[in-house]
Amino acid sequence: MSLFNVMDIASTGMSAQSVRLNTTASNVANASSVSSSYDATYKARHPVFAAALQNASQDKGDGVGVNVLGIVESQKPLQIEYSPGHPMADENGYIYKPNVNIVEEMADMMSASKAYETNVQVADTTKRIFRRVLRLGQGQ
Repeated sequence: MSLFNVMDIASTGMSAQSVRLNTTASNVANASSVSSSYDATYKARHPVFAAALQNASQDKGDGVGVNVLGIVESQKPLQIEYSPGHPMADENGYIYKPNVNIVEEMADMMSASKAYETNVQVADTTKRIFRRVLRLGQGQ
C-alpha cells in the first residue's frame, strides 16, 4: 500500500465522520421539537457506512476506504405525550416528540469527533513521512 492510499483512506474516513457529526448535530437540534401528528414528527437519523475496496494497483494490493451508503431514519417509537392544553396537540390531546436520545447522541458525537481526529492524525503523519522521503531524495 502506498502513502497515497493512506491519504485516500484517511480522507474518506474524515468525510464519513463529518457526515456522522452533521447527522448527530441535526438529531440534537431537533430533539426537543414537538409535532401534532406522528408522520410530521422528526425521526432520529443515522448514517450507514460500508468499507470500500478499491484496486490501488495490481502490484500493490487493495486500498480500503469508507463509503457513506445513506442516512436512515430510526425505527424506534416516537414519544407520545398526552397534553391537551398544548398548542400543538392533536384532536385527541396528544403531542408527538422525536425518538432522539440525547445521551446516545452525545456519546455518538464524541465517538465521531475522536474518529475524525484520528483520521486527521493519520493524514498529518503521512504528510510528515512524505516530507522526510522528499528530503532523502535531496540528500539531506
